[in-house]
Amino acid sequence: MPPAAAPVIAKWIDYFQCEFKISRSRATKLGDYRHPFKQSGHKISVNNNLNRYAFLVTTVHEFAHLLTWNDHKNKVKPHGGEWKHNFKRMMTPFLDQQVFPEDLQLAINTYLSNPSASSCTDLKLSRALKKYDGAIDHSRLEELPEHAIFTIKDGRRFKKGEQLRKRFRCECLDNGNIYLFSPLAEVVLSATGT
Repeated sequence: MPPAAAPVIAKWIDYFQCEFKISRSRATKLGDYRHPFKQSGHKISVNNNLNRYAFLVTTVHEFAHLLTWNDHKNKVKPHGGEWKHNFKRMMTPFLDQQVFPEDLQLAINTYLSNPSASSCTDLKLSRALKKYDGAIDHSRLEELPEHAIFTIKDGRRFKKGEQLRKRFRCECLDNGNIYLFSPLAEVVLSATGT
């Protein structure tokens, strides 16, 4: 995470007596919060493959869950108004310290007007965060031309189709099935191109 943010996060870990774990990369989530259960306390995990800014945003997201649990237990929706209020409040010190680059600070401020369950679902914020990823050997689907042939992590090959509202309709060349992909899906352009 950005060095200026570390003391605040360290205080939160200590104050809330939270077990904070940096996890291996998970395909389905960037972070996770587990409320106290039996003898265990609060647990937060954040994926190790995130860039420093995505790591911080995800960490704040999970701490907002912790604070919401402390205030309301399981009587409110996980990403309801109470969580949104806590997330905005917990982002404030980092925005005040300007730990984010200017373009990212703007994207976060826009996102904070109505934060969603995941920063990944907000395309503007997700694009802004991805700019700070290290060297990559893949493209985002939205960057490829229509009809381009691409592969995904599991090796399946697809042909990019039209965009339907937010997602792209793509045909799997291995089985003929149609799948919908996020514009930000990480893919590898096939050597054959289009």
